[in-house]
Amino acid sequence: MTTTMTTAVETIALSKTFTLHARAGLQLPVFANIDLQVHSGECLALTGHSGSGKSSLLRCLYGNYAPTSGDVRIRHQGGWVSMASAQPREVFDVRRRTMGYVSQFLRTIPRVSTLDIVADPLRRLGHSAAQAREQAAQWLQRLNLHEHLWHLPPATFSGGEQQRVNIAHGMITQAPVLLLDEPTASLDADNRRVVLELIHEARANGSAIVGIFHDDEVRQAVASRCFDVEQHRTPISF
Repeated sequence: MTTTMTTAVETIALSKTFTLHARAGLQLPVFANIDLQVHSGECLALTGHSGSGKSSLLRCLYGNYAPTSGDVRIRHQGGWVSMASAQPREVFDVRRRTMGYVSQFLRTIPRVSTLDIVADPLRRLGHSAAQAREQAAQWLQRLNLHEHLWHLPPATFSGGEQQRVNIAHGMITQAPVLLLDEPTASLDADNRRVVLELIHEARANGSAIVGIFHDDEVRQAVASRCFDVEQHRTPISF
């Protein structure tokens, strides 16, 4: 599928500092003055040492962290939404319609089946329960999660099994913007190959992807370019 170079994600002079209120308001700077653009059909890999702010940047893009200054803009429903100033209902709509997120940790409601967890993003878009579960089953099958697990809650699954549920949940809507935080970290070689295929397919379908990939081979396989967050770290002074 041919895609135009449409900007889907951009940051403008984005900075993040944490305030440690339990330490008399100590300021803990993370990064400063990040300007980046991510286009449809490309995968931008965030690089830098552990603690350089990669996950914090990803959470700013998703709206979990409010920036200290600057802005995050997401192309949504034909216009731009500022994740720094949008109302909560607008942030929720961006996440529902435009942005998929695969985090490092699976957070679920107890006693909800794996099939319904994966189907939930489609249900929120108006798909019927039957349609959503059918697609969820296809994703779980492709990610090699055995059918006998589909109707169980994933809380007791292995780390790799939970990560595959996470990936299916985050990618099932084939969102225009996709955020990936170490999606292959807990996976064996066979399942890692499946996830690489899914990422390539998402790019081919026009998704703009921002990801953290600590595995060099994975990063080289999926990224169209890299952004070194380390270059935007700010010194900590006490």
